[in-house]
Amino acid sequence: MTADAPETVDQEKLLSDFKTRLKAYVDENQQMAQKIRQNESQALKLQGAIETLEYILSDGNEPTVDNVDASGA
Repeated sequence: MTADAPETVDQEKLLSDFKTRLKAYVDENQQMAQKIRQNESQALKLQGAIETLEYILSDGNEPTVDNVDASGA
């Protein structure tokens, strides 16, 4: 094929290929979003565990507040 010869592509096939690629990208994005949600959940659990262990290891020398009034009054 020479550089001057135009390349012809079946538009129906091109449309089908584009739709297939779009679906693959959408599916991949959904899978990644699910993985991100799972990772965020695990990260929050780890953060809580770390804070708990740090509190325990500090011998409980954190200041405590007695008689907390949630109403702010």
